Amino acid sequence: MNRLTLLTTRDCHLCEAARADLDRVAREAGLDWSEVDVAGDAALAREYGDRLPVVLLDGREHSYWDVDVPRLKRDLGGAQ
Repeated sequence: MNRLTLLTTRDCHLCEAARADLDRVAREAGLDWSEVDVAGDAALAREYGDRLPVVLLDGREHSYWDVDVPRLKRDLGGAQ
């Protein structure tokens, strides 16, 4: 299981920027990350649909609408 998951959906303009930020942070931390389109899961769509994109760290919501890069780096144990 990846420590980082990005919840997205199609036609989400904020998701593009979140992908780039998450990719950079994960690469610096030496981690992989996964992406889940909530459109394929009714429960996830109900839970997160109005806050996308959402970053999950170890399965728990970490941030939404954008990647809080300094906080994510800190929580991953890296330098800011």
